[in-house]
Amino acid sequence: SKIILSKYNLICLLQYTEQEKDPKFWNAWAQRTLKNALTLQELNKNKAKNLILFLGDGMGVPTVTAARILKGQLNGQNGEETQLEMDKFPFVSLSKTYNTNAQVPDSAGTATAYLCGVKANEGTVGVSAAAVRSQCNTTQGNEVTSILKWAKDAGKSVGIVTTTRVNHATPSAAYAHCVDRDWYSDNEMPAEALQAGCKDIARQLFENIPNIDVIMGGGRKYMFPKNASDIEYPNILKHSGTRKDGRNLVEEWNGRYVWNKTQLLTLNPNNVDYLLGLFEPGDMTYDLERNTESDPSLTEMVDVAIKILKKNPSGFYLLVEGGRIDHGHHEGKAKQALHEAVEMDRAIGRAGLLTSDHETLTIVTADHSHVFSFGGYTPRGNTIFGLAPMLSDVDQKPFTSILYGNGPGYKVINGARENVSTVDYKGNNYQAQAAVPLNAETHGGEDVAVFAKGPLAHLLHGVHEQNYIPHVMAYAACIGQNREHCMSSSGSAGLRPAFSIVATILSAARLLC
Repeated sequence: SKIILSKYNLICLLQYTEQEKDPKFWNAWAQRTLKNALTLQELNKNKAKNLILFLGDGMGVPTVTAARILKGQLNGQNGEETQLEMDKFPFVSLSKTYNTNAQVPDSAGTATAYLCGVKANEGTVGVSAAAVRSQCNTTQGNEVTSILKWAKDAGKSVGIVTTTRVNHATPSAAYAHCVDRDWYSDNEMPAEALQAGCKDIARQLFENIPNIDVIMGGGRKYMFPKNASDIEYPNILKHSGTRKDGRNLVEEWNGRYVWNKTQLLTLNPNNVDYLLGLFEPGDMTYDLERNTESDPSLTEMVDVAIKILKKNPSGFYLLVEGGRIDHGHHEGKAKQALHEAVEMDRAIGRAGLLTSDHETLTIVTADHSHVFSFGGYTPRGNTIFGLAPMLSDVDQKPFTSILYGNGPGYKVINGARENVSTVDYKGNNYQAQAAVPLNAETHGGEDVAVFAKGPLAHLLHGVHEQNYIPHVMAYAACIGQNREHCMSSSGSAGLRPAFSIVATILSAARLLC
């Protein structure tokens, strides 16, 4: 059956290639695209009832392109012509990702930007650039609030779904104010910080913004007393509780708690208002390695989250993080990273089916990129994890299309570059070759894409600072600051922005000139 399927796929690919030889094929496709683009002249100026932010951690533009090809190839296509769900969004812009003290950023400072609306120092979450990493006494007075809080204060339901720990860098900026992203529980904090009154991130999850409606991801061990046995891995010490204060934060949760897929999928969302789902002691497993019987996928978590949140007549805000794209890249495991990106794209599609573009502003972006690339003049339809079609003209050895600028994939055998044909370069955990040896591959500093659809999505255009994103989302939903434009009796957010005094003066000055 596998041979028959392969022959069928090959025939389909050959037929598609024959089509492409005819100019009419490309002209017709372009004309269809043009007609669709012309419809965008009628801008969606509705007030956004719902807000969804999909954050692909480390999902730079090369990762988006490679994930697109992988998605197509998983469906038996060449891949290049495939559309990701995010590709279908009508508006695309670029985001400048630098931190206030870093040209190439980290996930904490960037999260503060796209969630709290202000740029910040690397390693800090929910605090301004006046706060210094690891210095507890710089926290007070420098806290900044997030769009999740703005939405909650406006009466909306709010949720966080991630494939990392729920107290990892990205989600933590939605609720915590912490000068060190690594202070997951009090166990990871220095004594002087605890004595000075700083709180760990897990504790802040339950204390800072009461009644977050939905929280799902990993990070179970940070919620339980030190050495408390984990319910899923009872005999593995590294998965045991970490808290020195003896608190059981899960017991303090005033809602439904689940820790496996069966419990999650047997819930009736109509009967659940507050849900905490912690499916692993640390980060959730890579999707390629996920136990499909016990661990929910990102798509399954998003499905349940939206069904719970959308019950609120005032709408909702949902942060969804495909967090392990980043981890795959750091480990030099491109196959893991790209499958994580494809799974996040499935979740984007599912969210689209459960909501309406008429009233839901959905944004897909990344916090930063990675030094990941693919090239080598590969032919059309070449497996994304395959070899370039030629040998190196320097060392006469083959090389994979996917490479990293640095990372753990750097290998020298007998004084020369490893011959990749002698290893399983298509394996799930193969570490692609890197130019510079590092234990962990680094982030990249280039701009990342921002895909947007729904009310006022057209405000995301051109090249913007990353901290602009939550301001657009808040403006569209009439939450946070800049709400004067929401006073229209028609209920439309409209294009009548509430200009600041400075902008008004500048406009008057132009008229006088």
